[in-house]
Amino acid sequence: MEEAVEKEAFPGLAAEIVACVRCPRLVEYRQAVAERKRRAYQDEAYWGRPVPGFGDRAARLVIVGLAPAAHGGNRTGRMFTGDASGDWLYRALYRAGFANQPTSRSRDDGLELRDAYVTASCRCAPPDNRPSREELANCRPYLVRELQLLERARVVVCLGQIAFAAALAALGELGTGRPEPVEGEGSPRPRFQHGALFRWRTLPWRAGGLWLLASYHPSRRNTQTGLLSEPMFDAVFARARELLNRD
Repeated sequence: MEEAVEKEAFPGLAAEIVACVRCPRLVEYRQAVAERKRRAYQDEAYWGRPVPGFGDRAARLVIVGLAPAAHGGNRTGRMFTGDASGDWLYRALYRAGFANQPTSRSRDDGLELRDAYVTASCRCAPPDNRPSREELANCRPYLVRELQLLERARVVVCLGQIAFAAALAALGELGTGRPEPVEGEGSPRPRFQHGALFRWRTLPWRAGGLWLLASYHPSRRNTQTGLLSEPMFDAVFARARELLNRD
């Protein structure tokens, strides 16, 4: 019976996310983008709604991003799908063995995640990729509930400083308290830094512990300036794999 309830919980949460209208600024923006469209996608029907999480519901790896791109997830209706950041992410996940293919173009392109689940801090495309604090707070309950439902999660990879802060806030609401830095890595306080690693040995809502691993976001600005390279990004998911194998 509990397993049946869990299976129903994911679609129910996804439906609630898709119907969300909590943030007027984001509702107006996402719909305006969907109506105007980009010239290259004039013949496509844009999703134009909040985007739910995507992936393996039994995942041990959870990836938290910033928000759907205006002409990526806001167009296709799937996280990190149809934009340059998604190209980087799914190539890396494929090379690390977490995806069955290295590309993500549409919701029906055959992409499957293996032991991985992708979500975000904000479910609507925000103007200039900058959700407000209030908008992030409005979205946080969805991330909290996903973390509760993903009972096998052992590693959370946060893509960028906003995702890092959002994950810490969501875990804080679940009663985790401050994480401990891994010896020789991270800092005494949970501050964002590429490659920083933190852990909770025990969790208040389920058995087992949790690792949190920080990475730069694969945005065009970060990848085109060289702040994030593909070897650096691959190393993040290789480390995630090593942590999963350790547990």
